[in-house]
Amino acid sequence: MNRTDRLYALVEELRAVAPRPRSARWLAGRFEVSTRTIERDLSALQQSGVPIYAEPGRTGGYCLDRAHTLPPVNLTPAEAIAMAVALHQLGGTPFAEAGRTGLHKLLNVMPPSDVDAARDFADRVHLVRPPMPAVPEPIASALTASRALRLTYVDGKGEATERVVEPMGYIGGRRWYLLAWCRLREAARAFRFDRITEAVQLDEPVTPRPFARDQLDIPQEMLSGPPLP
Repeated sequence: MNRTDRLYALVEELRAVAPRPRSARWLAGRFEVSTRTIERDLSALQQSGVPIYAEPGRTGGYCLDRAHTLPPVNLTPAEAIAMAVALHQLGGTPFAEAGRTGLHKLLNVMPPSDVDAARDFADRVHLVRPPMPAVPEPIASALTASRALRLTYVDGKGEATERVVEPMGYIGGRRWYLLAWCRLREAARAFRFDRITEAVQLDEPVTPRPFARDQLDIPQEMLSGPPLP
């Protein structure tokens, strides 16, 4: 998880449990970083105007102002399981980590009795699917980070090349691809995730290039975006 995503997740974690505090040590374990890193992140959030304050004492920690918390989410246990099943399908995609943290936020703001019922329901639902390889973090955050990537890519003939690309989008289905402007080819290319042997996010910021669907060698009727209400 990059720092920008972690700062956002920190706010959501504190929002979910407010007005109860979270200690820096607990947050460090939750986000798998050092306590010093968490304290630095919280200080940055405070300086940016996020209403986080420290509560002293043995059971103290960091709290978010109650006025900025979310009310309970009125989802039924079945609706919560439906979301969990849908988010579970994100394994092997650029959105796997976001799906995991999103479900965590959802459960944190649901009434405890509904969470217990949802967990009981979850014990009765079993999914069978082949394991999917994890997507390297530089690829998963390629679009949101707006940074160029240096890739080592193996083509269908088994030949490896090193390329610097500008992320443009993702294409998903049975396999997932990074759509990017390839500076080596000076054209848009789709890079299959499982053929990217190395991905390094560069410090160079890029402006995302727009792309038209007719740039893709895919029948237009097969293309669709994620439905958002």
